[in-house]
Amino acid sequence: MTKQPGGPDAAEPDQPAVGDSAATTAGEAAATAVTDPAGDESAGARDGDAPEGRAVEGTTNAAATTDGDAGADGAADAEAAVDEPGTDATRSGGRAPAAALLGLLSLVWLAAMLWSTREAIHSAEAGVTAISLSAFALPGVISAALVAGAAFALYGVDLLGPRVADRATVRFLAATGSGLLIGLAAAVAVNLTYADTATTNVIAGTTVAAAIIGGAVAGARATPVVGAVVASALGVLIFVVAFSRARGRLFDLFGAGDTQESLVNAAKWVSRTESLLAGLVAGLLAFGYLTWARRRAARREPDAPAPRWPAYLLAGAGPGLLLLLAEVIIRVGGRTLIDLAGALSEADSVAQTMLGTSRVDNGIWVLFVGALTALIAFGRTLGPAQPDDEPADETVAAGAAR
Repeated sequence: MTKQPGGPDAAEPDQPAVGDSAATTAGEAAATAVTDPAGDESAGARDGDAPEGRAVEGTTNAAATTDGDAGADGAADAEAAVDEPGTDATRSGGRAPAAALLGLLSLVWLAAMLWSTREAIHSAEAGVTAISLSAFALPGVISAALVAGAAFALYGVDLLGPRVADRATVRFLAATGSGLLIGLAAAVAVNLTYADTATTNVIAGTTVAAAIIGGAVAGARATPVVGAVVASALGVLIFVVAFSRARGRLFDLFGAGDTQESLVNAAKWVSRTESLLAGLVAGLLAFGYLTWARRRAARREPDAPAPRWPAYLLAGAGPGLLLLLAEVIIRVGGRTLIDLAGALSEADSVAQTMLGTSRVDNGIWVLFVGALTALIAFGRTLGPAQPDDEPADETVAAGAAR
């Protein structure tokens, strides 16, 4: 009821008006406290909650200080990680085990191929026979030079240490220079020991080119993968030479007779058998080498990442890729010698064409069989996949408990 000016209750304020005013003041204070964080302290002082406001402010400052310290510690840890040699080695893919041994074995194999080619040429009569034998021996020399250049370059890069080898440009130049040294040494040996014929310079120049390209291949940053490729390729080359002793028996096994057709069919099956076995050797050696490198890296750096399946796939296919690369070098650098040998007679021309096709087929077989063998061997080492439902269920249960 409204109070009259002259009535007895005129001095008392209106109760509903007072209630509305108080509610409005409280609502405004709450809105101010929410929308204006800077006004928390003054609002707390009006409500008698000044200590609580100071506690909130202190907590905020402490959190900011903690975040700042964490950021500083993270930056310090990052700088320390950059300065550690192990981190550089991890970024560059680790180190290749037994790089010195691989370099030594590959050099011995290259020297053996050069010596056998020299003996074959010197034992033949001068002229057409020497040219033909040189063309037949050229693929073995080029393949050995390619592997030797890569192996010696791998050892040279390993001597630089992880800090220097982590730089891509320095690594590539050092690897290519190491391959050049091997190529020059082989060329000097050819010129000094071989007879002075038209084929000598072709063999020497193609050998230098193969060694340089092999060194450039070793400049890749995936050092253990390159080591696996070199080890498996060297094993394949040795296996092919050892397999040649069993070719006569295999010809009889596959039905080689007196007719030309039976000889061609038997030669085809012998070549396929050799390529299949060489691919198996390449894949198993690549898998074994990468597994050894992974275990050595785990002992030195437990936190180092393990090679994944693409590394095993590439390592298994590497020998086949090197054989195909050697064929490209032969057809480009040794084209003169191949043409000379093919121009001797129609039979020599057919033989050179068939040998070139056989080498390409052999490289393709070794590539695919080696890659599949290494990948299957790696897959058999993997355990069963861990179920992903348990962590999700635990997270949901923890959220419901809160």
